[in-house]
Amino acid sequence: MASTSQKMSKMQLTGMVVGGMVGAGIFSLPRTFANATGPLGAVIAWIIAGTGMYMLARVFQALAERKPELDAGVFAYAKAGFGDYPGFLSAFGYWIGSCIGNVSYWVLIKSTLGAFFPVFGDGNTVVAIVVASIGIWLFHFMILKGVQQAAFINSIVTVAKVIPILVFIVILIFGFRMDLFQSNLYGGGLEGNIFEQVRATMLVTVFVFIGIEGASVYSRYAKKRTDVGQATILGFVVVTALMVLVTLLPYAVLQRADIAGMRQPSMAAVLEGVVGHWGAVFVSIGLLISVLGAYLAWSLICAEVLFTAAKTEDMPAVFARENANKVPANALWLTNIVVQLLVISTYFSRDAFALMLNLTSAMSLIPYLFVAAYGCMTANRGEGYDVRPEERRRDLVMAAVAVIYTVFMIWAGGLKFILLSAVLYAPGTALYIWARREQNKSVFIASDWIIFIVAVIGAIVGIYGLATGRIAL
Repeated sequence: MASTSQKMSKMQLTGMVVGGMVGAGIFSLPRTFANATGPLGAVIAWIIAGTGMYMLARVFQALAERKPELDAGVFAYAKAGFGDYPGFLSAFGYWIGSCIGNVSYWVLIKSTLGAFFPVFGDGNTVVAIVVASIGIWLFHFMILKGVQQAAFINSIVTVAKVIPILVFIVILIFGFRMDLFQSNLYGGGLEGNIFEQVRATMLVTVFVFIGIEGASVYSRYAKKRTDVGQATILGFVVVTALMVLVTLLPYAVLQRADIAGMRQPSMAAVLEGVVGHWGAVFVSIGLLISVLGAYLAWSLICAEVLFTAAKTEDMPAVFARENANKVPANALWLTNIVVQLLVISTYFSRDAFALMLNLTSAMSLIPYLFVAAYGCMTANRGEGYDVRPEERRRDLVMAAVAVIYTVFMIWAGGLKFILLSAVLYAPGTALYIWARREQNKSVFIASDWIIFIVAVIGAIVGIYGLATGRIAL
């Protein structure tokens, strides 16, 4: 249990949610959506994503209140509901997905700088990778000095990075042209019907909502257990409003095709198109603050997930060790080594940002599905409903909607990212085998073997696809 001095207030927990969600994704929304659809498709996509993620947020809230003993957040629910190996896969998938998400932050930082300093290119030059590597380890050693210090910095950065987004929204509201908005409404010039357009945006909406569970991951630091659920919902409402406005308003100031052709971060390019070059500079500065703040939040979350999984014997014990500042140092070291290797790999990718964005979403959906399914299970059984039993039916409906939503998201993402996820899940099982051997426990039960074999087959097919060029990075 964390000491009192390390406890987080409701606002700090909300800051972890907002800080985790408002990162690279929100600054890339205009071009990403304009490539896929017009305002009508965007509205439909946000209704689907907002409803699904709201239901998922409510599941996190309900579980935080009904299952207070499960204070590890995401993966603890998978383990409690479905067993040790599914619990490990949830923890590993969430952890590695978060590492990949951290790489997308560095890619966007380098791409942003590339608009002003050509040596950074599109974020995948040698100089860009060296600068990102320096940043990775500067953050690493800062976090080693203490979780509370990093959480305090995150609270300040969260406020600072929301300001440029609000300025962007206000300027575009004043520049709103209904004729442009109407001409863009159906995504003129795009192929495919509205359903296909909406489907093309689905993994993007998942990416920008990742972080909704930030308070849940840090529930062991909460001053009050009820603060976890309230912080989750408050953070969700704030960030959803910002993302919808950032997506829709550009259609009212520029043609969809022009937005689709902009380089990332497209929010900077949109504002430049409206007010001139200073707009790009202003948003770019905001982006750098935002992404660095999000990177800080997610570095904390990555290490916390690995550390907690080790404490519950789902990961090797070496990752359960803390330094003198109560920081899970070994977990942080492994996290940043993985991030460093992935940053180096971006040199070989054609569109590293898009790849990391979609793969992060795909990896995160499996843990989210476990959480939603466990929410269904507990509400159906009535576990933890001795207090306010009348909420049971409501919670069951919300959890069921969350399950349907996450399954739909996995399907919408396509086979490519399912196979790429398997390429990571299958070898990652080595950590589970290591942990089970440490505890002198049998590695798999019968159902675990089925899951493992499916993951291995998926990994083999994925590697074959990569080797033959059928799966492009």
